[in-house]
Amino acid sequence: MLIRASDAGAVASAASTDASFPAASLPGAAAGSPPNSTSSSPVSAAAAPWPPRRRALAAAGGVAVLGALPRVAIGQGAWPNKPVRVIVTNPPGGLTDAYARQYSEVMSRKFGQPFVVDNRPGAGGIIAADALAKSPADGYTLMVAIQTPMWNGRVLYKSLPYDPDKAFAPITLFPAGALAFGVNAKLPVKTPDDYVAWAAKNAAAIGTYAAGSWPHMIADTWNRTRGLKFDVIHYKGEPPMWVDVASGQVSGGLGSFQAMNTHIERGTVRPIAVVGQRRSPRLPDVPTFTEQGHKDPIFALDGWLPMVAPAGTPEDILQKLSEATLEAYQTPKIQQLHETFGIPNGPVGLEEARRRWKEEAPQWVAIADRLGIKLD
Repeated sequence: MLIRASDAGAVASAASTDASFPAASLPGAAAGSPPNSTSSSPVSAAAAPWPPRRRALAAAGGVAVLGALPRVAIGQGAWPNKPVRVIVTNPPGGLTDAYARQYSEVMSRKFGQPFVVDNRPGAGGIIAADALAKSPADGYTLMVAIQTPMWNGRVLYKSLPYDPDKAFAPITLFPAGALAFGVNAKLPVKTPDDYVAWAAKNAAAIGTYAAGSWPHMIADTWNRTRGLKFDVIHYKGEPPMWVDVASGQVSGGLGSFQAMNTHIERGTVRPIAVVGQRRSPRLPDVPTFTEQGHKDPIFALDGWLPMVAPAGTPEDILQKLSEATLEAYQTPKIQQLHETFGIPNGPVGLEEARRRWKEEAPQWVAIADRLGIKLD
């Protein structure tokens, strides 16, 4: 299912509610799309060996953000003593779901309780984020998400059904990896400038995996800085987007290497540029946008996919979960996941996640505000 940018307001209003969220904050720190079906599934079990090659980024002494008391009852027993739900902002397929599913499998074995993946796509991640914000802060509901509902969503939407500054406690940040821009292989396009020239004379449309997402902001930046007027089409996740790029329903798309790779191998999608500060290890011959003369800062950003809990979740649980993601990164299965997606770095520790959240979220908010994108 896809949503045109012009329809995004209807998506947002369908997702919003009158519910309020109590003012709670992250522990241990100073203050300072239309309704859709839900799919839940236990984590998968297959694993292929891959030699561990990299250490996870260690937790550096960062600045924690937003302190508050836990909102849970005392005396509930050692955590975890029942299954843990892991909400995902995206449908199955793509990097966000892969992180949630494969890290959950490793943590299920570590903690002896199922970590059950619950995909809640739609409304640029707001449906999933609202479900998490309304969950008890007891460590039994987590979320792996795109940045939009927690960071730049506050300026993309007039109102949110939760307070993004007070509803979430970061556990770790997974690297989003390099986004790639791919076009239908039949187009006479080999570079971003080729695409700009082609789009100026033809009915062009670029797909993104969610309204308000990083690809959405990149596409909108391109429209504004190059004087283009191509449509920006929002899908519920990457797989259907790349199917439409391959078939010619849309002329190009922005997303992860792994999600588009099947179509690259079939010769139906051609990658022509990579977002970020360096080339993708899986697309070494594809230059970055910056290398090809596109100098806006958004083309050089490296994004994150946060794992979060409801604000007020006990500090010891947050620490256990964060340490578990760092340990999971060392396993052959997770090393293979990162290798498959062409992502050379791993998740960050709890204090580093808090520091980056505090420092980098305002940058994303400022970019979204500068673009003036409104989804409702």
